[in-house]
Amino acid sequence: MASSLTRNCSRFSKAISVRFMSNLPEDTVYGGPKPQNPNQRVTLTHLRQKHRKGEPITMVTAYDYPSAVHLDSAGIDVCLVGDSASMVVHGHDTTLPISLDEMLVHCRAVARGAKRPLLVGDLPFGTYESSTSQAVDTAVRVLKEGGMDAIKLEGGSASRITAARAIVEAGIAVIGHVGLTPQAISVLGGFRPQGRNIASAVKVVETAMALQEAGCFSVVLECVPPPVAAAATSALKIPTIGIGAGPFCSGQVLVYHDLLGMMQHPHHAKVTPKFCKQYAKVGEVINKALMEYKEEVSKKVFPGPSHSPYKITTSELDGFLTELQKLGFDKAASAAASAAENMEPSK
Repeated sequence: MASSLTRNCSRFSKAISVRFMSNLPEDTVYGGPKPQNPNQRVTLTHLRQKHRKGEPITMVTAYDYPSAVHLDSAGIDVCLVGDSASMVVHGHDTTLPISLDEMLVHCRAVARGAKRPLLVGDLPFGTYESSTSQAVDTAVRVLKEGGMDAIKLEGGSASRITAARAIVEAGIAVIGHVGLTPQAISVLGGFRPQGRNIASAVKVVETAMALQEAGCFSVVLECVPPPVAAAATSALKIPTIGIGAGPFCSGQVLVYHDLLGMMQHPHHAKVTPKFCKQYAKVGEVINKALMEYKEEVSKKVFPGPSHSPYKITTSELDGFLTELQKLGFDKAASAAASAAENMEPSK
C-alpha cells in the first residue's frame, strides 16, 4: 500500500514538473514551441557529408521567431542571423549601426523558432576587430546568450584571420566571408563587387584559403564573378556558400526579405541586390491584407460573430445586466444586451 502510494506521488510530482515546463504549454489561448529533437539538428558533420557528396547546401537569413519557423519548416540547412538585420529590419542604409546586444535579441528569437537548421550568428561591426580577446568574448556571447551553433565574421586581413583562428581554438565553429564584405564599405567605396581584375580575383582565392587554414568550416563568397567563385570552391577543401557569386559554389545563401519579395518600401527597393531572385511577392500580399483589414474595420464588418468566440451564458448575462442596473449603469446594461443580440449567428 505504502509502495503504491509512493509510486503515485512520484508520478504526480513528475506530472507537475512537466506541466510547468515552458516548452509544454497548457491548453490556453495561444500555443507554444515544440520540444527540440537533437537527432534532427543539422550539424557540421551533416554539412561535411553533403559537401563530400556534392549536394548543395542551403542557407537563408532569419531575424525573428516567425522567419526561423518558416526556415525550419522548409528544411533549410543553415539559418544565418545576419547583421543584414540592420538594413532589412532596423531600416539603416548599411550593416554598420547594429549592435551586439541588438544582434543577441535576434539570435535568441531565431533559436526559439528553428529546431532543425544549423544556427549561425554574425559578429557585428565593432565587436571583434580590436583584439583576439575581444573577438573570442563576442563569439562566446553569441553562443551562450544568443543560442547559436556557430559564428560568421567578415574579411581576410591578417587581424581577421588571427581572430578567426583564436575563435576556432576557443572551441567555436566559424564561417569566413570574403569578396564583398559589407562591413568594409568605407574601404571598398560602397557595395561593390570584388574579384573583377587579376589582383582582386587572386586575393579572393588566397583569402578564402587563409580562412580555411585558420580553421573555418565554410566560407561565404559574396559578389564575385562565377569563374572566381569556381576557382575558390575547387581550391578549398571546405564548402563555399555563394551570394551573388554564380552557381559553382557548394551552396547558396539569400536574405529572407529579398527572396520573398517581402517589402515594397522605396528604401528596401534601393538596397535589394541585382543577384537576388524573388521567389514570391509577399510584400504585395501583406499590403493587400492590411488594406482589406482596414476597410473591414472601418465598415464595422470585422470582427463578426465567427471571430468573437468567447461566450457568456444567458443566465450569466442576465445576472450581469441586473448588476449593471443596480450600479446605475443602465446605459451600459442596454449596450451589453444589444451586443448580445447582435452577436447571435443569425444576425
